Amino acid sequence: MLTHLIPMTIQVQIRAQGGGDVSLDDCARLSNPIEEALEASKLFNEAYVLEISSPGIGENLITDRDFVTFRGFPIEILHRTENGSEIQKSGLLLERSADHIHLNIKGRIARIPRQKVINVRLTTTKA
Repeated sequence: MLTHLIPMTIQVQIRAQGGGDVSLDDCARLSNPIEEALEASKLFNEAYVLEISSPGIGENLITDRDFVTFRGFPIEILHRTENGSEIQKSGLLLERSADHIHLNIKGRIARIPRQKVINVRLTTTKA
């Protein structure tokens, strides 16, 4: 619930059972039953907006398509250093080549070997 908005907004995210895609039709199909349940509950005595959506792509970048689609987006990379410790770096995704992930960190390019990468995920903060 986003109570700071006027009118208040109630956001409901739906996911497909088994991890499949959620379509616009799926969202539309659930809109009326959820709205009816909210109205019947009488929990809200002021106007509100109901938003039904899917979470979209997962935060983690995994496939080649993910890395192409989110080129230029802020990401965090968790990777192992030469001594085996784990470190996290944040920046803008430039590309993923056969051997490295290229990251723009405040104008400097970092090349992180793919075999050292543990996880790559989208972030909401600008790098």
